[in-house]
Amino acid sequence: MNEIFDDSTLTEIAHLICGDETPLLYRKGYEIAAFFQRAGWDDVPEYDGTPRHKWARELLKERQEDGTDDAGRAILRLANRLEYYNQQQEYRATLKRLNEILVLDGRRIGEEGGQPVFVRCEAGFEDEVRQLRRVELKVSVTEVVSDPELAATVQLRLDEARICYEHGAYTSAVIMLGSLLEGVLAHAAQTRAAGVRMPKPVRNMGLKDFLDFAHENKWIEHDAKLASELIRQCRNLVHPLAEKQTGHSPNRDTLDMCWPVVNATLNDLAATAAAPPVSPTPRAPAERGRGRNPNASAQRPTPASVARRRQGGGTTAGT
Repeated sequence: MNEIFDDSTLTEIAHLICGDETPLLYRKGYEIAAFFQRAGWDDVPEYDGTPRHKWARELLKERQEDGTDDAGRAILRLANRLEYYNQQQEYRATLKRLNEILVLDGRRIGEEGGQPVFVRCEAGFEDEVRQLRRVELKVSVTEVVSDPELAATVQLRLDEARICYEHGAYTSAVIMLGSLLEGVLAHAAQTRAAGVRMPKPVRNMGLKDFLDFAHENKWIEHDAKLASELIRQCRNLVHPLAEKQTGHSPNRDTLDMCWPVVNATLNDLAATAAAPPVSPTPRAPAERGRGRNPNASAQRPTPASVARRRQGGGTTAGT
């Protein structure tokens, strides 16, 4: 399916191809024609001396009106590292500006197999789409997870969740967040001194069990426990049938709610890493008729008590 772009988008793309502004890569007229050829265009005309921007824009519009995908090919070529040999500054500046243009048209540049591809996203201004409105993560993963290998795995999932977020893969992002949250809570349950006993073996515990256990031991605050329920529910959408039954797919707003919860939980876990275990809640007295009377040992006659009773004139056992 051909990508169709707004005329204003093509106008801005023509500016990028020409590269008149620093630090963009400047292309002369004949270099623009060669660029289109490298983008996979057939029958590229020779540059005719028309102002470069106008010439590039008209070619982009004509190819799109002809029903070809040449405009899309040109845009992807702009995002291709092969265009910028030993010109990293120009590449980064072009890619940044390219995404600022495309996001207004509901697209971004992603990668697949090392090659640039279009990724659908919510249309908006670049700073709005990229900005994560969230509680600041004040700690590093290594302050929460003492096992270096596990810490590296958790950090990788955190990084992948951010990549998924930025490219509109919201379901994948929230699954990653739920996965890393369960991982760090399981690690805490296995390595920390706990004043409250585990309700079941670790292998049989799920995210909800770990959240309850962490809260009972005062490793995380009450708000983090409650808010994490949203992540747990969304994480379960890893099963397509669950998504079908709920009729909801995670979107950017979902991630903007979930991400602060993960950060707050990690902050809490780091802050309580060295805290002593909480005292267990006293158990209620045994119910009538169940078990031994806790005072039974005190009531049972002993040789000394029997002797005292005899000396005092009291009755003896068996009388």
